[in-house]
Amino acid sequence: MANQPAHIASFLETLPVDRVATSAAWGVAKPDPAFFERVAAELEAVPSRIAYVGDRVDNDVLPAKRAGMLAVHIRRGPWGVIQSAWPEAAAADLRVDSLAELVSALEPGTPTANVRA
Repeated sequence: MANQPAHIASFLETLPVDRVATSAAWGVAKPDPAFFERVAAELEAVPSRIAYVGDRVDNDVLPAKRAGMLAVHIRRGPWGVIQSAWPEAAAADLRVDSLAELVSALEPGTPTANVRA
């Protein structure tokens, strides 16, 4: 679930994931709060049960946190690296360098120090 153009949806649907959605298809884009409300509605979950992972502090982390989700900043790619130095990046509930780290970071009992929260 991301800000992507409509034409990318057919490719995304080939990925081994449970659900694919784009902002173009929904007609609402991040950081609009309605985007995060739609995420929760599509997942049929309360926001506090959703870990929203993104590389952008301004488009992902802060709005997900405001929506009541577990905000995860992934520090990869240009935005993830550049914005990791922003003071606002400290608002993330978790900070990881890869999706592989995310699995263990979300396991109960994992010390947050290991994932640079």
